[in-house]
Amino acid sequence: MNLRLLRKTFSDVSTIGELSVDGKPECFTLEDKVRAVKIRGETAIPAGIYEVTITFSEKFKKPLPLLLNVPNFAGIRIHSGNTAANTEGCILVGTTQGKDHVGSSRVAFAALFAKIEAALKKEKIFIEVVGGTVQDVNAAAGPG
Repeated sequence: MNLRLLRKTFSDVSTIGELSVDGKPECFTLEDKVRAVKIRGETAIPAGIYEVTITFSEKFKKPLPLLLNVPNFAGIRIHSGNTAANTEGCILVGTTQGKDHVGSSRVAFAALFAKIEAALKKEKIFIEVVGGTVQDVNAAAGPG
């Protein structure tokens, strides 16, 4: 299974994107702001390709998808939540999106988690995070 997170909207607070599963649109995403210099718990992960597995989260007390080998980050998960205050560097999912917000997050997460859980029984899963370089953010902001 291949997940693709395309970052599309950049603000001073968050990064909104779209997640597809094997090329089919799945849900919206919300991450922290993309920054040139990492601020712990307030910065989106670097663009790249990461393996995804499911492990037990001590913080959430349940199994959640975990991105492996994210440079300079640890414990990056995909989970439910609505705003950048809920991310701490993780990827939130939702069925709706607005300014610095994704909605119906639990619904979106349940559907995505079921697909990831089923796929992991037979194959490796990778997520490609696209966009969100500092140049992308500056281009989206336009001339200043």
